Amino acid sequence: MQSGSAEQVTHAVPGGGALPELAGNWIAGREGPAANGGTLDKRSPVDGRLLCRVARSGAEDVAAAVAAARAAQPAWAAMPGVRRGMVLHEVAEALRRRREAMARVVALETGKSFREALAETDGAVAQGLFMAGEGQRLYGRTTTSAVEGRQALTVRQPVGVAGLIVAANTPIANVAWKVFPALVCGNAAVLKAPEDAPLTAWLFARIAHEAGLPPGVLNVVQGYGPEAGRALAAHPEVGVVSFTGSTAVGREIAETCARRLAKVSLELGGKNPFVVCDDADLEAAVRWATLSAFSNAGQRCAAGSRIIVFDAVYERFRDMLVARTRALRVGPGDDDDLGPVINERQLGRMLAAVERAARAGARVLTGGGRLTDPAHRDGCYMAPTLLEGAGPDDEISTTELFGPIACLYRVRDFEEALALANRSPYGLTAAIHTRNVHRAMEFVRRVEAGVAVVNGGTYGSEPHMPFGGLKQSGNGTREPGPEALDVYSELKDVYIHVDGAAT
Repeated sequence: MQSGSAEQVTHAVPGGGALPELAGNWIAGREGPAANGGTLDKRSPVDGRLLCRVARSGAEDVAAAVAAARAAQPAWAAMPGVRRGMVLHEVAEALRRRREAMARVVALETGKSFREALAETDGAVAQGLFMAGEGQRLYGRTTTSAVEGRQALTVRQPVGVAGLIVAANTPIANVAWKVFPALVCGNAAVLKAPEDAPLTAWLFARIAHEAGLPPGVLNVVQGYGPEAGRALAAHPEVGVVSFTGSTAVGREIAETCARRLAKVSLELGGKNPFVVCDDADLEAAVRWATLSAFSNAGQRCAAGSRIIVFDAVYERFRDMLVARTRALRVGPGDDDDLGPVINERQLGRMLAAVERAARAGARVLTGGGRLTDPAHRDGCYMAPTLLEGAGPDDEISTTELFGPIACLYRVRDFEEALALANRSPYGLTAAIHTRNVHRAMEFVRRVEAGVAVVNGGTYGSEPHMPFGGLKQSGNGTREPGPEALDVYSELKDVYIHVDGAAT
């Protein structure tokens, strides 16, 4: 097993606070190393320095976490939903009180700015507060029966143990999206933390424990996906698995869960279209296209990576977008527009994809390479990249790269734009910029996406709204919003027979 190097661990968090030397597992309310003692290194994407070592967990650790969840779940489920919501409200408020500490950790391990990490943390708090309120709204329904003297109704019940597997791109938001709805429904959970953002999950588990969440209700397992995540998805006592990540891994998880008939929720990749019509407000469209393509260094499943522009405004829009892209500031500071990508492996994939696209005939308008100047050379910095001339079925047009890379496509009119928007294996988000309300509404109706936006960006969901996609962007489930309750609960039919003569 990898045991980590002799390099010094960085303990200090910029702005105050301290990191653990080891980001360990949280099982049954206690923190500890992997059972086999293995570790992996977590390095900063900003400058490559060692931030901490991480427990490299395997099937034995997953089994211990599932056992702890199973032991804690009956008492947690027996607590009325309103009271579970009150406990989770305390957890969300505790996260609010620690928002700056959490944001510093998120910024440190992802490379995004503190300002952006703080906004993400506040979004996680909002998600927690909304889902805590769902404890008062765990609705079933009462209806009629065709049988005289019988009352028919449904109630929600927990699944049991929820296996939660999240990505590192927006780590505290991803944790909140899954943990709060899973727990408010009465499940206990095992959270597989992303190996590229282990400290966020570690700190959240500590905050939840100190806020009064009973031991074993939330357990955190660190480590690699193929070792810990695969074992979690395959565990026979995990009743529901919820995964956010790549389509390739999601497909494997779906197959694993299908073999044992477990519930599964998949929020997967995207190659999202951003359509600019001939009557669009081009200044606004350029601003939103830039945010859609490059915010969070393009590491968003909802990133607008296919920019489809009407021929009548193509050159003007392209030149404006290139100029704005070249002006973007790249770095980890609050005055920067985007930071590094998460690790060297991801950066290498992006560089190779752009190189292949150029060899296939695409033209790089700006960017296209790694930033190697003194301020960026030690980090995982990809220059914000725009290409044109790629074919609609080329690899770069159909494969999610999860980085600051977008392609422009020229179309004649609305029908060609819509056809190209739908010509994708994915169907997560889509946006159109137009002043024509009829055109906008037709796009909303016909675009093959789980989220459609008019005159805005390809962005995700508010806490009370469902989010998810079509085709290879997911399996039809929706999180968050009240619809997330359907993922983490089962409906039970109840029939009550009343003998009127016995009254």
